[in-house]
Amino acid sequence: MHDLAFVFAGFFVGLVVGLTGVGGGSLMTPILIFFFGVKPYMAVGTDLLFAAFTKMGGTVKLARSKHIDWRVVLNLSAGSIPAALITLYVLHTLGATSPEVQRLMTNTLGGALLMTAAATLYKALRGKAAPVSVASGQEAAAARPRHWSLPLLFGALIGTLVTLTSVGAGAIGVTVLMLLYPLLPLPRIVAADIAYAVPLTLVAGMGHASLGSVDWPLLAKLLMGSIPGIWVGSHLMFKTPERVIRSLLSILLAYAGMKLIAL
Repeated sequence: MHDLAFVFAGFFVGLVVGLTGVGGGSLMTPILIFFFGVKPYMAVGTDLLFAAFTKMGGTVKLARSKHIDWRVVLNLSAGSIPAALITLYVLHTLGATSPEVQRLMTNTLGGALLMTAAATLYKALRGKAAPVSVASGQEAAAARPRHWSLPLLFGALIGTLVTLTSVGAGAIGVTVLMLLYPLLPLPRIVAADIAYAVPLTLVAGMGHASLGSVDWPLLAKLLMGSIPGIWVGSHLMFKTPERVIRSLLSILLAYAGMKLIAL
């Protein structure tokens, strides 16, 4: 029964990701901690590789359709990957299973979920305000941030957050990109967010695996459910009230975030 529950959890998270595009980490990590009693360090490490594998297929599809602005991806990765490696070094030095690190993970995860809830609600209310296309000849200008240093700084912040909590590369990342690249159409913002999350979660996930913080059998069960879940969710995307779903999801994430902080 436990095995089927893990598969069903993977399907549920995949379904929500397919419907809304909200990162699976903001859902999967609290589900593993609250419903299955998985230790925070193991939940974070397993979920990082879960996110890497689930987003890899989406990145290949988006790359083939030429929706990804690789300059945006590289700018963010230049900040997030080094930050992830530094955070992994700190975790290795302190010990991922130590009570202090566990407390830091749960508190940071709670804060990240509250930020994700706010970003999800913001996108539900303001997401349609983003441009839907780029005028001819303005492609280079649209892929240029407000300032060259901002993608590096925000990338480093998200890289640290993702490595500690597995949360941040979804709704938070999309909201940050909307602010940094105001001329970039929303579909390209989402595509860039998915693409840069793959190397980030892969590096962070493999780093956690080297610390013994990945449950490989659990990861396989979650992926068994998430792959068909994403397929179903993506097909139902245009038949469901997105703003209502995102608003309800933001309330759920805020509740989980406050509960984690109170642990």
